[in-house]
Amino acid sequence: MEDKDILILPPEHRTGGMPLMEALAARRSGRDFDPSREIDPQTLSDLLWAAWGVNRRSGRTAPSSHNRQEIELYVFLKSGVYRYDAFRHALQRLTEEDLRAATGSQPFVGEAPVEIALVSDTSKITGKSSQGIIEATYANTGFICENIYLFCASAGLGSVARALVPKEELAAKLNLAPEQIITLVQSVGYLRERQ
Repeated sequence: MEDKDILILPPEHRTGGMPLMEALAARRSGRDFDPSREIDPQTLSDLLWAAWGVNRRSGRTAPSSHNRQEIELYVFLKSGVYRYDAFRHALQRLTEEDLRAATGSQPFVGEAPVEIALVSDTSKITGKSSQGIIEATYANTGFICENIYLFCASAGLGSVARALVPKEELAAKLNLAPEQIITLVQSVGYLRERQ
C-alpha cells in the first residue's frame, strides 16, 4: 500500500540535454517568472536528480565533503512542501500548504512554480572546527546550486539562487532541528517571454 504523502517521481532522464559548454554559455539568473506555466512531473524529476540525485550506488550528482551528504532539498510547490528523498527518487510531503511566498521577500518570490530550500544538517559534519563546518556547508550548497543552474540552462528554465531568506521563520514552518540550517533557496520556473 502506497503512502499518500510519498510521491514517487518519474524515472529521471540521464541522457540528452544541452552540451555542457552550451549550458555554461546559457547559464544566468532570471527573476521574471511566468506564474501561469507549471513545471511538469518529468522536468521536476530531472531537475531534482540533476541537483542532488543518486548517480551510482551511494554517490550523488554533486560532491560533498567526506561524502557526508548532509544537504537536504525541501521542495516548495503549489501543492505543498516536500522533502526530496534521493535514494527513493521521491518526494515526501510535509504539508499541503503552499509556502512558496514564505521563502523570501523579493517581489518575484512565490511566482516561480518551484522553490528549493537547501538545508544542511550540520550534525553530520564531524571532526571540523565551527569555521570548517561553515566552509563545508556552503561549498556543498554551491555545488548543488550550480547543478540546478546548469540543468535550468539546458532545459530552458529560469533560476535564481537567493540568500535573502527569512531563515528562522522558514525553519520554524519546516520544523527544522537547531542543527539544520537553511543555506540558500533557489527559485525555478519558466521566465516570461520578453516583448
